[in-house]
Amino acid sequence: MRLATYNVEWFTNLFDDHDTLLVDDHWSGRQDVTRAQQAEALGIVFTALDADAVMVIEAPDDNGKRSTVKALEGFAKAFDLRTRKAVLGFANETQQEIALLYDPAVLTVRHDPQGAGTGKKGAVDAPRFDGVFRIDLDIDATEDLVRFSKPPLELDVTTAEGNKLRIIGAHLKSKAPHRARSRDEAMRIGIASRRKQLAQAIWLKQRISDHLKAGEPLILMGDLNDGPGLDEFENLFGRSSVEILMGEDGERCLYDPHARRALHSKLEVPPSSARFYIAPENRYLQALLDYIMVSPDLLRLQPRWRIWHPFDDPGCWSVDELRRALLNASDHFPVTLDIDL
Repeated sequence: MRLATYNVEWFTNLFDDHDTLLVDDHWSGRQDVTRAQQAEALGIVFTALDADAVMVIEAPDDNGKRSTVKALEGFAKAFDLRTRKAVLGFANETQQEIALLYDPAVLTVRHDPQGAGTGKKGAVDAPRFDGVFRIDLDIDATEDLVRFSKPPLELDVTTAEGNKLRIIGAHLKSKAPHRARSRDEAMRIGIASRRKQLAQAIWLKQRISDHLKAGEPLILMGDLNDGPGLDEFENLFGRSSVEILMGEDGERCLYDPHARRALHSKLEVPPSSARFYIAPENRYLQALLDYIMVSPDLLRLQPRWRIWHPFDDPGCWSVDELRRALLNASDHFPVTLDIDL
């Protein structure tokens, strides 16, 4: 079985208010890429992945007028994909949803949120992800109230063979200080944003620990917008969100080989799953942001990971059409997990 996570930059811009795929010469949300170019590139990438399920990060918007599920299922139909069914969890207000596109002949999937609901006062013990989490972020004896701008998607999954597992799709977000008027203000915004992101990671880690204690096979996948050594705030707070979510070495930990390599290889270039153009510096920044983490029981099945990077992966580099499609489709590249479930 192949599972994938893929952050599709401004996927929502490829659909109208009737959830119809727009294949025309108008600009997409990507720099210098038309909607037709991005849509066709995504069709090539999804077809090449041939995954049984894809966790779509930044999926099309879901609101009173638009439907994430209809948009994704229409996209799948347009490109004759096996992954023809979609499931959405808690919608958010960012126009960037988290949804799973999957093959119903291989998997049965349902949204199954865990934890208790909360009011405005929140709760401290792994509340439901559309609620409020209370945590003292700066040890000042005052609890902060934390919310997910994009609540993680919790799924109960059953394979065609009857095997059950849990999958959580996540998109942790740290706000960039774009409107800062000074370096000091940018630093304050950056620190506050990173504190919130780490609080979200702690909240998500509580849920992960509950599943692992219960002996449930678990996969965490998505864009964590963080990684070992990614920025200067890691030294300030001691750990990245990725390290919090993976846990300490031991039986109740999650594993991702790319994260482990980045953590333990100080002298080699770490893997990367995203590529951004830095206009003021006229260069590209590469970063490891996308992960598929598995529980110890699933690790024993000897799964294989792959980042579909157009320049770093020989298979992607050698196929000209796929290489161009990966660059046009998104600023992130898919990560896949092949596992015998």
